This record gives sequence, C-alpha cells and structure tokens, in this order.
Amino acid sequence: MITGKILRDAILSGANNISNQRTRVDELNVFPVPDGDTGTNMSMTIGAAVKELSAMPDSCTVAEASKAAASAMLRGARGNSGVITSLLFRGFSKALSGKTNAEASDLARALQMGVEAAYKAVMKPTEGTILTVTRLAAEAGSACETDDVPTLWAAVCTAGQAALEDTPNLLPVLKKAGVVDAGGQGIMLVFEGMRQVFEGGEMIASAEVAAKPKLDSSAAGKGVFADDLMKVEDIKNGYCTQFLLHKNENASVTRLRAFLESNGDSVVVIEDDDVANCHVHTSDPGMMLSEAIKYGYLTDFKIENMHEQFLARQKQAKGLEKQAEAEEKAAAGEKFVYAAVDPDRDYGFVAVAAGDGLRSVFEDLGVDAIVSGGQTMNPATEDILAAIQSVPAKTVLVLPNNKNIIMAAEQAQKLADRKVLVLPTRTVPQGMTAMLNFDPDTDPEQNAVNMMEAASKVSTGLITYAARDSEFDGKPIRKGEIMALENGKIVATGSDITKMTYRLARSMKKKDSQFITVISGADVSDEEAERTTELVQSKCGSSVEVSHIKGGQPVYYYMISVE
Repeated sequence: MITGKILRDAILSGANNISNQRTRVDELNVFPVPDGDTGTNMSMTIGAAVKELSAMPDSCTVAEASKAAASAMLRGARGNSGVITSLLFRGFSKALSGKTNAEASDLARALQMGVEAAYKAVMKPTEGTILTVTRLAAEAGSACETDDVPTLWAAVCTAGQAALEDTPNLLPVLKKAGVVDAGGQGIMLVFEGMRQVFEGGEMIASAEVAAKPKLDSSAAGKGVFADDLMKVEDIKNGYCTQFLLHKNENASVTRLRAFLESNGDSVVVIEDDDVANCHVHTSDPGMMLSEAIKYGYLTDFKIENMHEQFLARQKQAKGLEKQAEAEEKAAAGEKFVYAAVDPDRDYGFVAVAAGDGLRSVFEDLGVDAIVSGGQTMNPATEDILAAIQSVPAKTVLVLPNNKNIIMAAEQAQKLADRKVLVLPTRTVPQGMTAMLNFDPDTDPEQNAVNMMEAASKVSTGLITYAARDSEFDGKPIRKGEIMALENGKIVATGSDITKMTYRLARSMKKKDSQFITVISGADVSDEEAERTTELVQSKCGSSVEVSHIKGGQPVYYYMISVE
C-alpha cells in the first residue's frame, strides 16, 4: 500500500527531477533550431501541480493527491509533451478516485488509463516517442504479478528505460542525430523521481525553480484597472473572490454559475469532474460563498480588495504608466477579462503569435484575442483558455499556429464554457491564410473546413540559426550557422541571411504560385528587410506578387509564405 502522502511526495520528487534536468532534455531535440523546449514544457506542466501538492497535509488520500495533481497539470499543460504528461496523470486521478490508499495493482491500472487517454488525444500517434515509452512501461506494470509497489514501479522504470533506449530504432531521425526521444527521456526522469520515494528514499530536492516564459497577452482586452479614466468609485464589485468547489455527488454548478453572474461580474466557473474552480468580482464575497457551499465544500479561498489595489496602482502610475499597467494586470491575475457570451455574436477568434507586427496583422484580420507564444514559448492550456473565455461569441475559433501548441489548444477547448473549434494551423502563415478565408455567412463547421483547406495549400519557409552543433544530410552544422527550413525540414545551411532567404523563396516557388510574403523578425532592420524583399521579387520573377510584413517575431529572421 502507498498513502496519499507517499503519492504526493512521489509526484513532487518527479517534478523536481525533471525540473533539475530540463535543459538536458531540451538539448535532445533532433533539429538544432532554437525551439528545444520539450524538457521545459514538461517541467512547467508537472511543476504547475507543485504548489497545490506542497500545501496538502500528510493525511491526504491518494485520491486527493492525484486529483490535485491532475487538475493543476491539465491547466498548466504546455506543448504536446506537456499535454501528454498531464493526460498520464489524469489516468492516475481517474483510477484512484475514491481511494484512501493504493495497491500495486491500482498504480498499474492508473498508468494504463493514462496511456490510453494520451493515445486517444493524438490523432496520428508516432511510435518511438513518449507514447511508446509510457505504453511499454504501462504494459510491464500490468504484467507484473506483485503486491509490492516498489517492485511494480521498478518494473515500470526498467521497461520504460529499455523502450527509451530503443526509440532511435523506431525513428530513424533519432538514430541519425544520435539521441533518444526527448519526451520519453523527460517522462523517465519523472518516473525515476517517483521511484525514489516509492522505494522509501528521500524526495529529490529542487535545485532551481523553472523560469516561466514571459507571455504578453494584453492585446485581448484591458484589465479592471487599465483604464486611465477609471475612478475608484467606479468599481462596484470591489472584491475579487476565488475558491475551489468540491461538488456534492450529482451536483450541477449551472445554477451556481447563474447566481454568481446575477450578483457579480467577471465570472469564470471551470468544472473538472467533481471539482469546479470559481472566480467572481462581487460586492459581497460572503454571499457568494454562502451560496456555493450549498453545492459542496470549499477550499483554496482568495479574496482581494480591488479598491485598495486600484488606489495603490493609481499612486504608483505617476511617471511610470507603462510599468504600472503591466503590474496592474499581473496583480489582478488576469491577462484576459472574462466575457459572457453575447447571443447576438456568432463568431470570435483566438490566435497564438509572437511579435508586435504579427499581433497587429491578426488583429487587422479580425482576431479578438492574441496569446503571445510560439517557438521557445509555448503557452499553457490555461493561457489559451483565458483568451477563449474573453471572447463574447457563441463560437470561438482558435488558431494555434504552431504544431506544438495544437494539443494544448484542444485541451482548452474541453474546458471552455462556450463552443470552441480548434483549427490545427501549424505555422503563422497558415493562420493568416485561414483568417483570410473566413466567411461570416457560413456555419462554424464548414468554415473550419474551408479555412483549413486554404491553410493547407500554404508553404512556409523559415530562416533561423543553429542553437547547437548538429548534423544535416551527413554534413555537420555548426552552432550559430544560418539554416533554411521548408515546411519544417532543413533544406540548406549557410552564413548569409539575405542570400539564404531569397534562395529559399525561389526554391519554394512553384509554377502556380501567385503570392510570396516575406515576414521579417525582431533581429532584422527595416532596411535589411526591404532589400531582402526586393531581392526575393527579382529572383522569383514578375509572375508572383511579393510583399513584406514587419512581423517582429523572435527566433526567426524571416518567415516566408508561398501561396
């Protein structure tokens, strides 16, 4: 048997182990492009549960520990590897529901349920990845006939490690690069951290705190204190009230949500099985709590006086307006402001992009909320969810614009209180083309089909640098060398950014290509961008129209869209 305390400490130990070694996992990414963030994503995902688990008493049950971990990871999931990690622990929560302690067979079943959930979430599972490692580890656990938890988990770790070492044989690209799968390595670090506690050892200590990427999502709307003309007396509902509702059996919080909305504003109620996370701005927190307790018991209270916050910020804002605005939003805890669905508004849009220029482009195309993110800075599920909840439309279309953000967007879709359609756009140019093909007179599902059909015809080129020494097509790539990628594949390396850009654009141009868009990044001057665009036009001929957008994106000197 293991107790809730043991399971709690085991998960914390696993979280610390991946956090301590996340850089090593990041460096396992096959391509040397500066987006090796698998370890960081996994660390931040499981790290989202650390605060809640650390606050749990030693008397907690395995059901409570697994539930707290799964709920926090679901909202904190970042990147595909992070989402898969959260789903694995979701299996623990479901399998251990209602249990005080857990036997070896319970853990085996929990891991198996997590693997099944992870496979279902991936449309086309690729073997030789974290999925393979966890599946074979779970199968070993299920086949292990023992009542001893340490023996069971040792079998899980042994099988998982063997599967990890075999990943290069399943994915030739790994073998060519001489590495194992990064996600598989990450989950094994988590499992090994848990194993140490299961075997009676000390919990692995945290060597450092994982740094959270700076995410600026202010374009979606203004926070409570953002309006310069606002006065303290304008705040009618002056208490920001948050709590976690552990629902009674068969309880529905629909009526509670209606009560909160009738007696407050900025209401967010997110249900997760038998728990609901509630947020409301109100003039009477006691009334909110008295109503909520009818539906179950309450924990994790947080009540803040927004009048005091406002006055403090007003004083601080003198001579520091920009800095104060950022601090106000951070202190209010809201990058986006919740908006109730407007029955007269059919559509709304959320897009992920990084760079002031790209943000402006998507806003001009009609996107309501921009989540800042992309390569090296994958937003969490909760960031995307907050953006969705800020759009007051009956149907919200989400454009992730990055293959590593699609799964997090799909998890946010399940948590939203309104209809959400995730368009699996894998690049920023695809997202832009999808928006250009939106038809307000077409129903949501057909719009999604039409928009993705148009997006799929877009070829995306990228000019970036090698983040580390590697190898391409049998030739070494030196750290700092310029690389050209076409639809995600390295096609050339060199030392001249401008030359690499126009050569890539010329090679991407097809006979039926009509438009080429050159999107310049943050590290490219206006003069350089104009000269490069002119060269692209001259090299590609008059049969195509070449235009330039100042995107301001990090990581990529240029993005190239060919249609």
